[in-house]
Amino acid sequence: MTIWTVAALIFGLVLLVGGAEALVKSASKLAATAGISPLVIGLTVVAFGTSAPELAVSLQAGMSNQADIALGNVVGSNICNVLLILGISALIMPLAVAQQLIRLDVPIMIGVSGLVMLFGWDGQIGRSDGVILCLGGIGYTLFLLYQSRLEKDPIVQDEYAQFGTRSLSLKEIGLNGALLLGGLAMLIGGSQLLINSAVTIATLLGASQLMIGLTVVAIGTSLPELATSITASIRGESDIAVGNVVGSNIFNILIVLGLTGVVSPAGVAVPPAAIAFDIPVMLAVAMLCLPICFTGSKISRREGGLLLGYYLLYTGYLAAHATNPNSLWLEKISMVAVPLTLLLLVLLSWHVRKSMLLTHHRQS
Repeated sequence: MTIWTVAALIFGLVLLVGGAEALVKSASKLAATAGISPLVIGLTVVAFGTSAPELAVSLQAGMSNQADIALGNVVGSNICNVLLILGISALIMPLAVAQQLIRLDVPIMIGVSGLVMLFGWDGQIGRSDGVILCLGGIGYTLFLLYQSRLEKDPIVQDEYAQFGTRSLSLKEIGLNGALLLGGLAMLIGGSQLLINSAVTIATLLGASQLMIGLTVVAIGTSLPELATSITASIRGESDIAVGNVVGSNIFNILIVLGLTGVVSPAGVAVPPAAIAFDIPVMLAVAMLCLPICFTGSKISRREGGLLLGYYLLYTGYLAAHATNPNSLWLEKISMVAVPLTLLLLVLLSWHVRKSMLLTHHRQS
């Protein structure tokens, strides 16, 4: 490890923070100018842009026959996005959740997470699986833009209306467009610097490809989402903060994993360990989002702390498994975490059903 590795890591972090600020600021202004809700911008431009590092790393790993890194990158990033990023963002400021997310986008995130389990059950995400995922990503994006213009739900219409069109001059539009592209470039460049240095260190320590993908690469490629969502949370743009995470997770599976499956010569290998643990965790985390987002249509600080606690538990499990796969501590974590998670899902689902019945009773 040299001083240049540390310098690259620090400089990458600086680029990430600056790029996130530029991206959120310009995207918010352009969304208002175009009459588009920041939620849609968060689900498309911001989400796709901040997922660009995942795409670059996974494609490179797939073409270099390091598909374990590609799979671990996507699965680990999706877990990190929900538990770490939404957790920290909600701790900073409770996040309001748009109705469209609850009704459409979070269920889609759950569905595509289940597709990874389905496609990877035979031990591989092949080229045909990748094509299906890619087509799904294109269709989702087009539907999202189409749906935003034809929305009939009065609650969602009100959410769009409060971000009514604001007039900007052509010069201001051009400047904000350049700022948005510059922010994306800073995010991508900064994350790449950080990833390269982190992977170098992890490789020297003898970690496996899957472990590197699930931890170092996943956290590194999720830093743009982390920086963007925290910045959006501080600026009060909760639609971008939450939409960025949900959109990034959908994009990671449909486009990043899909394209990797298409370009990888042997497809993306899915190890038994990923099927047995990591992919089910990703699916459970996606499912956890729905009741948490539904309760009060916001993610409270308490729920943010719960998400962050789960992430610490998950990373602790990975670290313990890497050092001693047969440790009894791993069994104790599983025996406690799994029942608690199931109980939490039941309680949150009961709360959601109770809220829906109460709302229906008031309306009638």
